[in-house]
Amino acid sequence: MNMIEQAQAIREAMDYAGASLDEDTALICVALYRPWAVGVSYKVNDYFTYGVNSVGDPQLYRVVQAHTSQADWTPDIVPALYTPIGLTEEGYPVWSQPTGGHDAYNTGDIVQYNGKLYKSLIDGNVWSPDTYPQGWEEYTPDE
Repeated sequence: MNMIEQAQAIREAMDYAGASLDEDTALICVALYRPWAVGVSYKVNDYFTYGVNSVGDPQLYRVVQAHTSQADWTPDIVPALYTPIGLTEEGYPVWSQPTGGHDAYNTGDIVQYNGKLYKSLIDGNVWSPDTYPQGWEEYTPDE
């Protein structure tokens, strides 16, 4: 086996390993994931990276609708296809706009939004704390 074949075998092993990880572990192992690319047939729950997050690391995304990527369907342009994945340094998820029931927030879910922590007061919460304040309460970890 030459070096190119070895590199391809390693890449395939990395893809296989990455596909078996849960979301929290995927965040830790973000380097396993390929960057978003045009012409790729993405399946639901595939992970990839695109751009960088607020701390300068590759931003991880999860596919929420199966599709073949197009140049004008990037995660920043068509958020209905992808969900950004991220945690604060304290381990809380960063709020991202849900695209439907599959990724809506439920009662008790805690998120970081605009520098503050909030707890969802309702199931199926697809609104930000600014848009629908009745669906959220500020959360302090000491509670």
